[in-house]
Amino acid sequence: MKWDWSVFFEVIPLIFKGLWITLGLTIACYLFAMIFGFFWVFMARIPSKTVRWIFRWIAEFIRSTPPLVQLFFIFYAWPMVPVVGVSLNPFAAAILGLGLHFSTYLSEVYRSGIESVDKGQWEASTALNLSSKQKWLKIILPQAIPPTIPMLGNYLIIMFKEVPLASTIGVVAMLHIANDYGAQYWKYVEPLTVVALFFLLLSYPSALLINKLEKKYNRRFDKKSVSTL
Repeated sequence: MKWDWSVFFEVIPLIFKGLWITLGLTIACYLFAMIFGFFWVFMARIPSKTVRWIFRWIAEFIRSTPPLVQLFFIFYAWPMVPVVGVSLNPFAAAILGLGLHFSTYLSEVYRSGIESVDKGQWEASTALNLSSKQKWLKIILPQAIPPTIPMLGNYLIIMFKEVPLASTIGVVAMLHIANDYGAQYWKYVEPLTVVALFFLLLSYPSALLINKLEKKYNRRFDKKSVSTL
């Protein structure tokens, strides 16, 4: 099939409109994942071993199954479940499905950050008789989160590249628009190329920024480790 430049330039403004939906969905899914990621962290720290075991395996199940299957279940199958079944629009189903899936990964990022906090900080917060809320908000999280920023940024980029899966349940974003155009005019190469270029133009500079942040934080914490020797 011959490349058609007129089609290429024609679909750019069409797909550009879908870009904003893709970005909006990415941000919404990521915010959901960031907030719900703390849920898995705190469930893993409660005293009951049985409850910890249940939530650990729920998180492992979500992490180990494909996000596409989860999207299909939430959008198509969940409304058919008796009593608890709820029908969601495509956008809400995508936020729930992708956000929940990635929250299990972000919880591991949070966990590594929390475990990196020096044991003395935990002991100091106990000695100061701080409440659990004060201990986490004033002592632990301010030290645990900054080292995880580069990894959190990497997952944001991964989320951005996974959001096109939402087109399979009807979210009209870039990939959905490109497929619709291809089906209508039997021209798939040009619109899908435009989609790929938009993803490249946004994800590649973001990846460079994340790498820069990672090097910056590595130097910062390397200096701290040297100063403590």
